Amino acid sequence: MRVIAIEEHMLPRDIVQAAGIDLGLRAGERAAALDDLGEGRLRIMDEAGIDMQVLSALSYFVQDLAPAPSVRWNRELNDRMSATVQQHPDRFQAFAALPMTDPAAAVDELTRCVEDLRFLGAMIHGQTHGVFLDHPSVRPILDEAARLDVPIYLHPAPAPPVVQEAYFSGLPEAAAACLSTSGWGWHAECGMHVLRMVVAGVFEELPDLKIIVGHMGEGLPFHLERIENMLSPVVAGHALTVAETLRRNLYLTTSGYNSDAPLLCALAEFGVDHVLFSVDHPFGDSAKSTAYLRSAPVSDGDRAQIAHGNAERVLGLPLNSQGAA
Repeated sequence: MRVIAIEEHMLPRDIVQAAGIDLGLRAGERAAALDDLGEGRLRIMDEAGIDMQVLSALSYFVQDLAPAPSVRWNRELNDRMSATVQQHPDRFQAFAALPMTDPAAAVDELTRCVEDLRFLGAMIHGQTHGVFLDHPSVRPILDEAARLDVPIYLHPAPAPPVVQEAYFSGLPEAAAACLSTSGWGWHAECGMHVLRMVVAGVFEELPDLKIIVGHMGEGLPFHLERIENMLSPVVAGHALTVAETLRRNLYLTTSGYNSDAPLLCALAEFGVDHVLFSVDHPFGDSAKSTAYLRSAPVSDGDRAQIAHGNAERVLGLPLNSQGAA
């Protein structure tokens, strides 16, 4: 069974140093793994049975820089990923990193990455200085993604400072850092971001826009019935309900989740066609993730769709050399 993992991060150490980036506690512990785009990464993939990674830069560190440096460093990250893809085209593909503080440049970079570098879409890390993806200033980026027929992977990122202060101040530093990010805050933030896009009518205007979120749907599958019952009646003028819109436009990945309850909830609420495999390398364990994929309580057909079939369809990836699953 072919296995394609689609939320697999990189961040080269020389770019970190040249851009003056502080990786912080969590990412800093994994600086070496983020830097590795060679034999070490391939060895981890081989040992876990992962045929392909779709690379994405952990680029929220440069996404919200001032426009000029953001354009420079996002382009450098994309060129670095492109070089890796060219070196190992059967093992790696990539999502573009975009300079969100300059929307016009972000449109140009998305177009360059998809049309020239053959990237599969883009990854955007949360809001940028309080600007969410429903804001009119970033609509040209979404328009271009829809025109190019590529997805945007919406990855969590730190909440705005006012939220950080209100919710996570006064706690031990390490615990607050985790609680505000991977321990809870990131997922609530990202789920809210998606719902903002629905409520604001983004998908009414762009019905073909594909958004991917990780971490088994950032809590949305579990809360979908409540969201539908409470939110849909007050969202006026839309052709579809909130749940109907999410089930049409949103795709989920398994990144960081390797247990039955979240997977079965995601499948029940969104259907197998909208669930894709990922690890969240290097923050997730590749071997543990593929072991769970192979043992999860789903049919072999559903397992193959999650492992590779949905990625091939949603991302436009070619079939393997045998032309089959």
